[in-house]
Amino acid sequence: MITCFIRYHIDPTKKSQFIRYAENWGEAIPRCGADLIGYFAPHEGSSTLAYGVYNIENLAAYEQYRARLAADPMGRENYEFAQSKKFILREDRTFLKLASHPPGGKPGER
Repeated sequence: MITCFIRYHIDPTKKSQFIRYAENWGEAIPRCGADLIGYFAPHEGSSTLAYGVYNIENLAAYEQYRARLAADPMGRENYEFAQSKKFILREDRTFLKLASHPPGGKPGER
């Protein structure tokens, strides 16, 4: 299992549009095959950083998931919404593997 962390730099005057975008992904991402942990909007501190986080089996599964998301009507609509409203200024994606574990658990278990 790998975890995808998406770091967004958003226009702070358009935070409500980012929240709408995040809520839409809350439906589309699980439907298309990823285990959504959540989207996080600015609250205190930086007004421009936001995050999306989800788990996926591996990079091959990620490629299949991305294809399903691109074909999904809500997925396409959400991409278009972000492009038209321009609230995302930058988007960085990284994939990490769990290296620690809670007491009593094993690395990689969740």
